[in-house]
Amino acid sequence: MSNSFKSGAILAAAFGIFVGHASAETAHIFWKDLRPATQAAAEGAGLPMIAAKMPDHGETLSLNLQDKTIQLAGYALPVDRDGDLVYQFLLVPWTGACSHMPTPPPNQIVLVTPTHPYKLSEAYQPVLVTGALKPDMEKSQLFILDGISVIQSGYIVRKAEVVSVDSVPDTITLPVNSPWSFLNKKKKN
Repeated sequence: MSNSFKSGAILAAAFGIFVGHASAETAHIFWKDLRPATQAAAEGAGLPMIAAKMPDHGETLSLNLQDKTIQLAGYALPVDRDGDLVYQFLLVPWTGACSHMPTPPPNQIVLVTPTHPYKLSEAYQPVLVTGALKPDMEKSQLFILDGISVIQSGYIVRKAEVVSVDSVPDTITLPVNSPWSFLNKKKKN
C-alpha cells in the first residue's frame, strides 16, 4: 500500500470517528421529551398539552436535557424579524399555535436565536433546530393580526443552527374546522 493511500485511509478513518462522535452527542428529541415523564397530556382539550387544562399550567420543565445539544423539529413563529430575515423565533409543536389556536404550555415552546438570521418564507414554516437546550422561562411579545400577545416559553436555544424541513415527525394534526388546517396540506412543487 502506498504512503499517500495509507495517509488518506487514516485521515478518512479519523474524520469518520470525529463525525460519528459529534453525532452521538446530539440528542434527536421529540416534543414529549420537553415535559416531565410524569406529566400526561391534557385530556379532552381538543389539542394535547393545553396549559390551562394542566395542574401546573405546563410550567414544569424537563431538566434531563439541560445544556445538551439537541435537534428538534417544529414550526417557526417569528418574534424578531426584518422582512423575511428572522433573528429570533418561537419553535412550537403545531401550526397556528399562539395565533387563533390554543397556546402550548411553556414546556412545549422553545425560544430560538439562530447563529445567523434565518430566511423564513412563511409563518409556521417547519424547521429543524440544533443547539444547546437551556430550561429557562422567558416571555416574548408576538405581534399578530389581532394585536400583541405575550407568550411564555420554557426553553431557550441560542446560537442555533436552523434548517428547513418538509415535515415535523411528531406534529399535532389540527382539527378539520381549524382556521389553520390549510397549513397541514402538503405543498405541491
